Amino acid sequence: MTLDDGSPDDWTTPGAFEVAPGVWRVPLPLPDDGLRAVNVYVLRHDDGLVLVDSGWAVAGARATLDAALEELDSTVKDVRRFLVTHMHRDHYTQAVHLRREFGMRVSLGAGERPSLEVTMSPERDPLAEQLDRLRLLGAGELADTLARITRGRAPEEDWELPDDWFRGGDEVRHGDRILHVVETPGHTRGHVVFHDTGSRLLFAGDHVLPTITPSIGFEPVLSANPLGDFLGSLALVRQRPDARLLPAHGPVTPSVHARVDELVAHHGARLDETEVAVARGAQSAYEVASRLRWTRRERELGDLDVFNRMLAVTETAAHLDLLVAQGRLTRADVDGLRCYAGA
Repeated sequence: MTLDDGSPDDWTTPGAFEVAPGVWRVPLPLPDDGLRAVNVYVLRHDDGLVLVDSGWAVAGARATLDAALEELDSTVKDVRRFLVTHMHRDHYTQAVHLRREFGMRVSLGAGERPSLEVTMSPERDPLAEQLDRLRLLGAGELADTLARITRGRAPEEDWELPDDWFRGGDEVRHGDRILHVVETPGHTRGHVVFHDTGSRLLFAGDHVLPTITPSIGFEPVLSANPLGDFLGSLALVRQRPDARLLPAHGPVTPSVHARVDELVAHHGARLDETEVAVARGAQSAYEVASRLRWTRRERELGDLDVFNRMLAVTETAAHLDLLVAQGRLTRADVDGLRCYAGA
C-alpha cells in the first residue's frame, strides 16, 4: 500500500493508494479513451468493502481491480455495495457485471432513471437521441458520420437497473463512516457525490475534476438547462464544508472549493465567448462551436476526433441555452434547425 499524497504524477499507475485511513484509490484502465483511467475508491471495514464507482466492464479492468484488492488482502467477494456517482459506462457497468456474478448491492442516483431506461431499450439504436439532437443543432454531417460508425453494433448487455436509488439527503453508513449523498445534476441528470464530512473527503465522481471540465449536455434524456443545473450544483457543493477532492479522473487534490471556483470562472468566460460568437453571426450550436477553441491546447473543432466533436457541439448548446435562460440570447427552431440570436 502506498500513501497517495495528491501528487500530480501519473495518477493512472495501477495499484491501491491510501488517501485516508480506511480509504484507497484504485485507478482502472479505460479503452482507447482520452481520460486514460477512472478512479474507484475502496472503503474498508470489518464487515466488508464498499466501492465508490466500479469502472468500465472491459478487458483489463477486472484484472486490475482484482490485483489492487489483493494488495488489501481482499477480493471482489468482499464487496458488499457499489455506490455509483452516475450511469456512464466507465462508472457503472463493471458493477452490473460483478453483481451478476456475486450479488452485491448496486446503488445509483434517482435522476438517472429516465436516461438509463432509454439506454436499456433493446429497440434503441446507439446514440439515437444524441444524433437527433446533433441534427437539430446544425451538425447533421457529424450525426451521419457517427451513425455510420455505430450502425450494426450488437445490442449491449451492460445495462440493468440498480438495486436502489439515491436521493439528496440520504446517508450511507459504513462502520463509523457516514457518507452524505448530495444530488449534483449537470454532467448527468442524476449525478450524485458522497461527502464524508468527518474525514473531510468528497467522492466527487465527474462533478468536480481537478484538471478538466466534465462534459455537459450529453445524455439521452436532457434537462431543459443542463449547464444551469451544473453551476447550481457547483454552488451547492461550494456551500458545504471544504474537503479533499477525490475525483473520478485525475489526481487527488487538497481543496474542493478551490477547484469549484476555477470551474465557475471557466464557464463564466465560456459564456461570454459564446455570446460574442453569436453577436458575430453564428446561429447554430455547430457554427458557434466551430468558432471556439477546445481543450487546453486551444484546438479547433475540426481537429477533435468525431466523438469529442459531438461533445463539443452539445456542450456549446448547453452554454447557449443558459444564455437564453439568462435573457442574453433568444432561441427559435426553424425548419428543423435551432437558431440563436441576440436578445
